Amino acid sequence: MRPSIRSALERSAELTRSNQFVEAVAIAEAAFNRATDDELPEIRQWLNDHTSDFTGKA
Repeated sequence: MRPSIRSALERSAELTRSNQFVEAVAIAEAAFNRATDDELPEIRQWLNDHTSDFTGKA
């Protein structure tokens, strides 16, 4: 996945942990919309691997 998309997902996680859900969803949605079909499985895997980044729980 491109670094810009990874960065957007990481920022979305930060915002989610700060209870800024509207902003978090907007950033994540923009990243999904920029992703190519080839990147989507990698994004899905990244989200599965980094669930705790969004919840703040290990």
